[in-house]
Amino acid sequence: MEIYSNVGTFETPTITFDLEGGTLEIIGRSIPENPIEFYHPLFDALEKYEKLSKASTSVNIKLEYYNSSSSKVILDMLKKLEHIHESGNHVTINWFYEEADENMLLAGEDYKLIIKLPFKMIKLVE
Repeated sequence: MEIYSNVGTFETPTITFDLEGGTLEIIGRSIPENPIEFYHPLFDALEKYEKLSKASTSVNIKLEYYNSSSSKVILDMLKKLEHIHESGNHVTINWFYEEADENMLLAGEDYKLIIKLPFKMIKLVE
């Protein structure tokens, strides 16, 4: 089983990507000093994953906060997933947000408008 994982810190999310099972999870805060450098290994894993031609992919994003520089990298990641989807792999984005966190709800809705992927908004009740 091939899994890319990164244990989160106060500034970086926990990332778990099961390349064989087709599940990607990003959980926590994303405020790294250099988001391009931090997310680079994930983009490498996505490149590798694209060649595996899986039937479906589930992406679970549970961020409590991210900064503007992470926002651009997240958009780039979603665009890469959109490309994988267009290549025949069914990709679903599950965007989780806390019931009281209107900013994360709006952020997910913004991405949903930009990215042409099945995008589920999932409210976490406190």
